[in-house]
Amino acid sequence: MKFIPISKPFISKEEIKAVEKVLRSGFLVAGERVRRFEKEFAKYLGVKYAVATSNGTTALHTALWVLGIGKGDEVITTPFSFIASSNCILYVGAKPVFVDIDERTFNINPDLIEEKITERTKALLIVHLFGQPCDMKPIMKICKKHKLLLIEDCAQAHGAEYKGKKVGTFGDVACFSFYATKNLVTGEGGMIVTNKKKTAELARMIVDQGQRRKYDHAILGHNFRMTEVEAAIGLIQLKKLEKLNEKRRRNAEFLNERLEEVEEIETPYVLPTCKHVYHQYVIKAKKRNKLQEYLLKKKIGTAVHYPKPIYKQEAYRKLGFNLRLPKVEKVVKEVLSLPVHPLLKRDDLERIVREVKKFYK
Repeated sequence: MKFIPISKPFISKEEIKAVEKVLRSGFLVAGERVRRFEKEFAKYLGVKYAVATSNGTTALHTALWVLGIGKGDEVITTPFSFIASSNCILYVGAKPVFVDIDERTFNINPDLIEEKITERTKALLIVHLFGQPCDMKPIMKICKKHKLLLIEDCAQAHGAEYKGKKVGTFGDVACFSFYATKNLVTGEGGMIVTNKKKTAELARMIVDQGQRRKYDHAILGHNFRMTEVEAAIGLIQLKKLEKLNEKRRRNAEFLNERLEEVEEIETPYVLPTCKHVYHQYVIKAKKRNKLQEYLLKKKIGTAVHYPKPIYKQEAYRKLGFNLRLPKVEKVVKEVLSLPVHPLLKRDDLERIVREVKKFYK
């Protein structure tokens, strides 16, 4: 019986040939392919500018840096995410302020945001978690009313849409990750996107040691550059993204139809206004830990994204974070990600369903 992994990158001969071409060229650092990837990615989203980075975390760090967020500022965000989304707030000296989630969507609850706004609040950093967009209409309204900057963390939502508009096109700045498990893979790598020319120009300088041109360092920057190898893979992956996202949706629909009858689990809820891209297929399950152990014995990979709220991580406790948010603390005990990636076969999906049902019977 073969093992079904929780995720697997879709890498074909086309990507391998593209990488080989880069290696044979002898030019491996940020160059023509990176610039082309930036242009194609911006075109895909329908934004004016894109700046490639070394990973999703450096994209987020640069985004807050570019927007002038720093010491004394507060940034409202979600506690239910990969830790990078709030770490980047700390990197620039600001303070993350956590708001509880909507337990149906796992995203930040817009109804709870305004009560956390203070005179120090400068921005809202939202995460389109697991591939489902946040509820953007009330979020945009809040940002406009309180004159807040908006940063979108789209690391798990390449191609996802809210009311027909792609995520990454709502905020002042948006950030993507191309890590090995994402819907669009380059191994590592990230992207900052914006419609503001000055924001893009400053981001490009920060990513490349603060250079306006070679050896002309106008500001303090960093080395957050993407490689030509990553860009070569990204250009091929971008062409396949819509097709691969559609396969993820079909796989999710298959699982939904067959698992909805299992009373002990709750299949993913999708906002009617959203097009979900299922970076992860996340159920809420009774006896979650035992189900996970059982599926592993049956050679089915699963994962818990994420086992504790960010504010409960030791690093955050040491910084003085001490709060309780009931929805997220309930959800972290229930969530379980099942395989949904595009390389799954019909037999794999049927086996996943069969074993989940068997466990609860």
